[in-house]
Amino acid sequence: MTEEPILVKQIAKTLDDKKAIGIMALDVSHLTVITDYMVIASGRSVLQTKSLADDLDDKMAELGVPLRTREGYQEGRWIVMDYGTVLVHIFHPEAREYYHLERLWADGTNAIDLSDVLTDDQQG
Repeated sequence: MTEEPILVKQIAKTLDDKKAIGIMALDVSHLTVITDYMVIASGRSVLQTKSLADDLDDKMAELGVPLRTREGYQEGRWIVMDYGTVLVHIFHPEAREYYHLERLWADGTNAIDLSDVLTDDQQG
């Protein structure tokens, strides 16, 4: 597994600061060519998932990290934000439980330790 990039931790911290829940990050570079890392988090409502996406986009723009594409924002149940080497998935809790990306992409060795950037009650 490669060393986690600063960007993954910046994204996780931004989501944590805005009270996202169940934040986790995975190194998927050995499983797919579409991205190197995935950050998965949930909001408590459609309104919060959209707010999390907006706040994350603002923070990444401040850091000079361009958003390549964003999908699912209108519905607010599963928002995917593509920052190139990092795909961010922001879910409504029911959608996260249904799609369970963690099951699809975690292989038991690829979780990234975010304990240094997350508050104890927000870790996935």
